[in-house]
Amino acid sequence: MPINSLCIFCGSSPGRGTQYLDAATLVGRHLAEQNIRLVYGGGSVGLMGRVADACLEAGGDVVGVITKSLLDLEVGHTGCSELKIVDTMLERKTVMAELSDAFVSLPGGIGTLDEMFEMLTWSQLDIHAKPSALLNINGYFDDLQTFLKRVVEDRFLLGEHLEMLLVDDHFERLLDKLRNWKPNPVEKWVARHTQRDDS
Repeated sequence: MPINSLCIFCGSSPGRGTQYLDAATLVGRHLAEQNIRLVYGGGSVGLMGRVADACLEAGGDVVGVITKSLLDLEVGHTGCSELKIVDTMLERKTVMAELSDAFVSLPGGIGTLDEMFEMLTWSQLDIHAKPSALLNINGYFDDLQTFLKRVVEDRFLLGEHLEMLLVDDHFERLLDKLRNWKPNPVEKWVARHTQRDDS
């Protein structure tokens, strides 16, 4: 599938050391070089600010989506190609989803995880047919992957739905996976697809 507009979820903090900021810089530059529009949460701080700055500095197109309350805290990025101001966090996620062909999460906190899981859930429920991915910098998402495998093993999630979440530690490879992704329409209800086994 073509990726003309990519949503990046990531931390409003820079993280420990420089490795996460360096990765965000590479992501922003690569999006500009590939003429892929960056859609993100509109922040000027942390990894969010770095990926936007890098994309803009390389001549890329950046659309930020931020709530008025966050903008009032002076964390909005005023240099974006376009900055959309919304009222609620749910509206923020909805607008980002509408503007994007796919979603990639860089390291971040619970807000980043919330955004990633919401987009993945929408794919699971067939609300949209757009892929989600993790850029696994420095093994940041290793433990999350282990947990999600446990969720499948204990039959709270189908393996087919976990396979919707693409993972790589290299951004260009991850983009290729996103472009090659195809929806796998399997209904959500685990009990209809598995034999009951309480062992």
